[in-house]
Amino acid sequence: MTNVLTKPGKKYAYTQLLMQLLVTLLSSVTVYLNWGFSPAVSALVGGAVSIVPNFIFALKAFRYAGARQAKQVVDSFYSGVKLKMMVTAILFALSFKFLELHQLAFFATFSLAMVAPFVTAVVNKIFNFNLQ
Repeated sequence: MTNVLTKPGKKYAYTQLLMQLLVTLLSSVTVYLNWGFSPAVSALVGGAVSIVPNFIFALKAFRYAGARQAKQVVDSFYSGVKLKMMVTAILFALSFKFLELHQLAFFATFSLAMVAPFVTAVVNKIFNFNLQ
């Protein structure tokens, strides 16, 4: 059973994830055109290290809504943030342990993907998009 009250939050979170994906793909294509295939793969990995934990957080954080479930809402956000931090650290460790990465492309795309949700919020505020 889905909670109707969580729909706007989920939609907003998925909009931000989509923006992160678009930034990652554009960054990877730009890196590919300028530096080649291997740095472009590093850029994709950097974006994935940003997107995957945020997706997990969105799934975890928007499970509950409403005044009757206030404790569950807070608990799901806290546990979502903890899980996001752990997954991010694990993905960083795995990326650098098992892949030969171009650090500039990796960190540049990771940083851009991390900033993308803030850009989404500003764009939504300026253009008054209705997320409901």
